[in-house]
Amino acid sequence: MKQYGLTDRFIALASMYPEWTVGRITLQEKGLYQLETAQGAKWAEVSGKFRYNADVVSDFPAVGDFVMADWNDEGGNAVIHQILPRKSCITRKAAGNARQEQVVAANIDTIFLCMSLNNDFNLRRLERYLSIAWDSGATPVIVLTKADLCDDLPARTAEVSAIAIGVDVLVTSSVEEDGVSQVLPYLREDRTVAFIGSSGVGKSTLINRLLGEDRLDTNGLRNDDKGRHTTTHRELLLLPRGGMVIDTPGMRELGMWDSDAGIDQTFGEIEELAARCRFHDCSHQREPGCAILRALQDGTLSEERWSSYLKLKSETAYAEDSQSYLAAKEKKFKDIAKFSRNLKKR
Repeated sequence: MKQYGLTDRFIALASMYPEWTVGRITLQEKGLYQLETAQGAKWAEVSGKFRYNADVVSDFPAVGDFVMADWNDEGGNAVIHQILPRKSCITRKAAGNARQEQVVAANIDTIFLCMSLNNDFNLRRLERYLSIAWDSGATPVIVLTKADLCDDLPARTAEVSAIAIGVDVLVTSSVEEDGVSQVLPYLREDRTVAFIGSSGVGKSTLINRLLGEDRLDTNGLRNDDKGRHTTTHRELLLLPRGGMVIDTPGMRELGMWDSDAGIDQTFGEIEELAARCRFHDCSHQREPGCAILRALQDGTLSEERWSSYLKLKSETAYAEDSQSYLAAKEKKFKDIAKFSRNLKKR
């Protein structure tokens, strides 16, 4: 299991459940999970008790999770009873109107944020990706793809570097045979990396290069110079050089979910400016001595970046309200159950 990232940390955690087998989720398909263990690979499902105790979507296993399961020697599916504490996880707001968190992938060491240098180039989306990546507990690395389609490569890379201080920026091209060489130093036997980005930015092409085979489907560009969606699920794959990679479906928008810390790190210069305001509770609207307003006026801070910051902060505040709602709802039902028990005792 070492090749699947079973480090001493997870071995120690797994020892708390000697009655079960430790395994890692490598694929998820409609309530079933592909489980890799020292005994081999097997489909698994969560136990009835697990399902009953799960309050939200993020309580369920995700690709990359280490879990404790009953192997089921009788030949049926393995049964998952416990998720081991995650060292990192990429989360987003679940699709649709549900106010819930969804785990995209778990136990990641490095997140490659992929953005193509053609018409898909979008700095505001990259700020969103960076905020979620920093908040995940993993290390973000920006991968700019399709450099052969870029008219002004130095200008584009300079724009990215300006909003991604302290983050490695790699430039690749699908037409270059060694285009993947910049990614190789981040791969190690016990390391898990994930690729996220919009549909068609070249994630699958890069991963195929790393795998040394055309394992993942790839498609060309649409008429609007943007890529077609190819990956339809999340999957963890072993790399021939050692290490693991998780491919994810293309996501043009990642809904924010309680990513305050990641936003603060992504927009570090705004946090520094806010600390210089005359008043600690400055709303950055009309107050005298507001460092934010001064930076907007003199051009030190762009309107676009400030608007992006406010938008992401607003989204994560909404998520925090959702969590408060869920906590209040849980307390309400516990109080009802307690009242019912007391009533029966009378």
